[in-house]
Amino acid sequence: MKIRIGTRGSQLALWQADHIQTMLKQQDVESEIVPIETKGDRILDVTLSKIGSKGVFTEEIEEKLKDGSIDIAVHSAKDLQSELPAGFEIIAFDKREKASDVLLSEHSLDLYQKGLVLGTSSTRRLAFLAKYYPDIQTIPVRGNLQTRIRKMKEGVCHALWLAYAGVHRMGYDELIMHVFDTDTFIPAVGQGSIAIEVYRTLDSEKREKIRTIVNHETTETCIKAERAFLKEMNGGCSVPVYAMATLRDEVLTITGGIISLDGSEQITKTCHSTQNAAVKAGATLAQTVLDTGGKEILSSIKETLSKQ
Repeated sequence: MKIRIGTRGSQLALWQADHIQTMLKQQDVESEIVPIETKGDRILDVTLSKIGSKGVFTEEIEEKLKDGSIDIAVHSAKDLQSELPAGFEIIAFDKREKASDVLLSEHSLDLYQKGLVLGTSSTRRLAFLAKYYPDIQTIPVRGNLQTRIRKMKEGVCHALWLAYAGVHRMGYDELIMHVFDTDTFIPAVGQGSIAIEVYRTLDSEKREKIRTIVNHETTETCIKAERAFLKEMNGGCSVPVYAMATLRDEVLTITGGIISLDGSEQITKTCHSTQNAAVKAGATLAQTVLDTGGKEILSSIKETLSKQ
């Protein structure tokens, strides 16, 4: 048995693919890594919200899955759209890394200092900044992690707002100057985990082998709840929605919500359930958010984005 692993070509994406390859190798499963360039990797001069399509980091990889060029695709779980195209599915989630956001800088930071410029292209992070640190200036900084850090060092911005998982995996922990509290700055759905996507034609033996080796049940339960929330919200990648689930003593707790682009309006709710009802809990939470003001925020956001 040999598994062909499709992945984006950035250093972080290759680290993730190599991590999965190592897990497979430890169970005597041979594999090959196949780098694939995606639209999100090619178009770097605009923010993701303006590229205007779903699956900006997955579409080309899914084409390779469908034609059989690769057996599995390794993704950052947060990059996957809430609803996969017909015939595709996620069969495993690797154990989640710490899901928090962090600030990277060469210097110590005071988030209330005047003139501070942060690099980020995330509408969720921009909205949180507008709410909690309205005096901070921002600039869109895209590209792989190494490119962003180089731009920061060249003076484009004072700091970068990124996910801890990628920073840690790439060995840049010494540049972390601030860690955001996940109770307030709730992360993107799936942040911190690696997801394995396949197409329906994949051999059942390979499918079961990969799932047995890679899948972490607690992580899977939590992210399935988060993804159900995201799907029900139906906001798209450019809408600042967020959710994070935890599982303790067989009780699932998921907190999620939506925040307006300018940070002036925010709806955040929490739901508890048994782990067997994780998907239902995520969907129920989304409906609660929508019914208590989220629909109006979502409509306003979409109207604003349509004019940009």
